[in-house]
Amino acid sequence: MMNYFSEQKLNEFSITHRVVSVLIFLLLLSPVASEAQVSQPNTIYAHKIDAPIKLDGILNEACWSEARRISNFQQHELDNGAPASERTEVAVVYTPDKLFIGVWCYDSEPDKLTAKQMKHDFMYWLDDNFEIIFDTYSDKRNGYVFVINPNGAKSDVLVTDGGKGFNRDWNTVWDAEVMVSDSGWFAEIEIPFSSLKYPDTKIQNWGINFERNIRRKQESVFWQGWSRDYEFEHVSHAGTLAGLENLQGDETLEFKPYISGGISYSSEKGSDKSIKAGGDINYLVTPTLKMNMTFFTDFAQVESDRAQINFSRFNLYYPEKRQFFLEGQNRFKFDIGGANIFYSRKIGYSDSGQTPIIGGVRLSGTAGNTNIGVLSMQTEGINGMPTANHSVVRLRHNVLKQSNVGVIITAENRTGHYNYVGGVDATYITSEFLGDKRLYIGGMIAQSTTYDKDDTDQNESGGENAYKVFVEYPNELYYFRAGVETVQENFNPEIGFLPRKNYNHGYFKFEWRPRPDSLLGIKRFDIKFLQADIYYNDKTGEYESMRLEFSPFDFRLNSGDNFWFDITYQEDNPPYAIQILRHNIVPGEYQYMTYDIGFSTFKGRKISGHIFLSAGQLYDADRLAASASLNMSINKHLLLSADYSRNFLSFENTDVVTDDIGGRIEYAFNPKTNFSFFGQWNSYHERILMNWRFHWIPVIGSDFYLVLNQTVGADGVIKLENTMLMSKFVWRFAM
Repeated sequence: MMNYFSEQKLNEFSITHRVVSVLIFLLLLSPVASEAQVSQPNTIYAHKIDAPIKLDGILNEACWSEARRISNFQQHELDNGAPASERTEVAVVYTPDKLFIGVWCYDSEPDKLTAKQMKHDFMYWLDDNFEIIFDTYSDKRNGYVFVINPNGAKSDVLVTDGGKGFNRDWNTVWDAEVMVSDSGWFAEIEIPFSSLKYPDTKIQNWGINFERNIRRKQESVFWQGWSRDYEFEHVSHAGTLAGLENLQGDETLEFKPYISGGISYSSEKGSDKSIKAGGDINYLVTPTLKMNMTFFTDFAQVESDRAQINFSRFNLYYPEKRQFFLEGQNRFKFDIGGANIFYSRKIGYSDSGQTPIIGGVRLSGTAGNTNIGVLSMQTEGINGMPTANHSVVRLRHNVLKQSNVGVIITAENRTGHYNYVGGVDATYITSEFLGDKRLYIGGMIAQSTTYDKDDTDQNESGGENAYKVFVEYPNELYYFRAGVETVQENFNPEIGFLPRKNYNHGYFKFEWRPRPDSLLGIKRFDIKFLQADIYYNDKTGEYESMRLEFSPFDFRLNSGDNFWFDITYQEDNPPYAIQILRHNIVPGEYQYMTYDIGFSTFKGRKISGHIFLSAGQLYDADRLAASASLNMSINKHLLLSADYSRNFLSFENTDVVTDDIGGRIEYAFNPKTNFSFFGQWNSYHERILMNWRFHWIPVIGSDFYLVLNQTVGADGVIKLENTMLMSKFVWRFAM
């Protein structure tokens, strides 16, 4: 098979076309499923009260007895469609300005509750929890998710595009209190209406759903739509929240000033002190559209990046960590394969380090059936570069039941230079394909324009386009996706991320996910028949690289443990000399195999971890790789974790070994106060990175941070290179 691929070089996308045809044929043979599950009652009625309740988790106010409760939950996992093994009840009451949810999670063995975390934005998929999703526009596309656990830890998520967009970094103002007793755990949740966006009408009818997770049983129960083809975030199968009238989310203006001060030391530049002040102003333009203004923006409290070792010939991707950009990131998403048209880390970062942000404005929300995202940021000039403006406009208009069409425009402007990118996209989304299956079909195209007064080739044009078409069938028994995309040689999104260009790319992936009724405790197989990525040079049409992956052995147990085995075949023809770990790779044709095997335990246990082994080749080197991690939950306050990875590469004339060690300590004093430490060392960069961080939430919406960042050289001599100690206080005022 290797010789066939290397000799024939695969007529462009021919495999993609054949496989798509086979997959469509298989789908048409699939039995038509019944409509998504609906349990009666599928409407929960909100009971209006005159005064707010006391938020303590005790649920002893008279209103909780007067409100109508729902308790008809069915299992999503493990025994799909069966009644919940533990009784769960929910009721909703409200005042004109606040919504309250009462939760009764009865448990026959409350001493076995899994609740290892307490900090805000906890990893809720590891603990017993209760989740709520609101589809305030009843558009079956977008939702607000609120999660609590038995310790009172909270997390919130913004869901978009019918569950396809998922932003855990979104935060809003809300609170909850929990009480644990011999009967189970119980909660009261308070959400101000000003924390949500909803239609400006007298009577509100929202989509709503509830999920409870009982980790020791690997059981998740939904109120509505418990089909395994859907996750909780797919609001197309939610129930209805009725009875809300004359809401008054009257906090239209929010002011969050900050003051920060710090001291830094560098072995090269000595010590320095700084004090800064600035803030954010948030204004609710309409009940559905919010404006955020930021000035003298500071992100010194953000955790440092983990250093990565690059084993490829393409640029590494570092995730965004700054809260201002994280909260609205899904509204600006427009990706063509590996090309992100908008990559917010390009704002405020440069090759020489961080670039101060003078200020900016963001407008986000909806107007009618149109989702709006507008962002404009101004950065200071630094190292001889003039001040620059970075802007993006992203609009998506809802069409049909769940589909959308959209446009994007990005711009970077500074003296003597500009870069613009414009694009359009359309996505057809349905949750009713073959009865109740999900299907996505879409396409997008973008074009860039760049001008630089010092560029002698500025008048050259052509090759500035990128485009993509795709189809995806993400369901329980069968999963497949396929598509073709092109990024031309001169396509240049300057406030985007573009690891590779000048290519045509065809891809497809097909998985079969059967569930044996009873076979050694296996919950589900994930058999990847084939995942293929094939690249051609867009300018010359020459074959460039290919990756084929096959997973014959991948299954998850009912316990949550996972075993897998992958086989990967790769070809790469780099047209220029490259370096891998400072070793020169000459241009030419390379073919190599990799065999991976791994095991991971369920992370909800007090002790969990993973082991991974890999053997094969990388270009002209033999490669062995191994990694392992260990996570320990000492109690609900203290979490410890550590990881280690090693790569051994044997080139013709030399051997290269890399080691990477990381560790983390997290201690939550209570749901509003926590401390964390992260440390890392790797042999390639020969530096120790340390980040110490204390976070206190005095009242919901306000924050205090104390952060210490340190870099220690470790190339044979231990030497402190950089230290930065800072504190930051943010206070929220609302009116």
